[in-house]
Amino acid sequence: MQKIKLMSHLVAGYPSDTLALTAARALVAGGADILEIQLPFSDPSADGPAIQTACTEVLSRAYKTSDGLSFISRVHAEFPKIPIYLMSYGSLVYTPGVEHFCEKAANAGVSGMIIPDLPFDFDEGLTKSCVSNGMINIPVAAPSMSDERLSLLASSGFPYIYAALRTGITGSDTKIDEKTIDFLEKVARGGSKIYGGFGISNGVQSRALSSAVEAVVAGSVFVRIISQFKNEPNSLFDAVKQKALELTGQIE
Repeated sequence: MQKIKLMSHLVAGYPSDTLALTAARALVAGGADILEIQLPFSDPSADGPAIQTACTEVLSRAYKTSDGLSFISRVHAEFPKIPIYLMSYGSLVYTPGVEHFCEKAANAGVSGMIIPDLPFDFDEGLTKSCVSNGMINIPVAAPSMSDERLSLLASSGFPYIYAALRTGITGSDTKIDEKTIDFLEKVARGGSKIYGGFGISNGVQSRALSSAVEAVVAGSVFVRIISQFKNEPNSLFDAVKQKALELTGQIE
């Protein structure tokens, strides 16, 4: 059975830095190849209820961007060979200054940025600042984009593109069908490697998607598990690891 490459998502500080680190360890133990770590945001427009609730809970503790970057530093120190992609929203990056933010992110161990509300062609200098700090910007493609705009993104020379498999918010179930594969082929037409996600929660979806992408992306499924077991650290580790093993095709 061939292992499926997985990018897994977790919210920094949720439900605590200690338990978020437990979750990160479980993800790596389960075979996650990339950790996508979200900085909590007050209005996460692309995220579904599970991630929105997690962000709200973390922010209620007066959790700051600096706290999230400190958490990322801890994860990077423990797993220096696992790429960490920082996911958040434009205002958190733009407010302190894009170059300044990217420098701090890179120093924390971030190797890539995913900022869904900064369009690839009006990104406030994000791509340039990523490059100057040894990182990559990973723009987001969505099925709602026109063919013309999708073609422009695909031909823009990004090493990686995050393909959201459907419109709307994360967390709801996603069907992988011919339309999905056709969309992914359009995104990949310019030679970028593709990360595909939105609503991936089981091994059946993961296997159906794996041949069309560089890595399968799963987020809300892990946040829901973390929420379910946030008062049981040992069970949290085991449940997150088992789901990662399922999504990477290592168990049925």
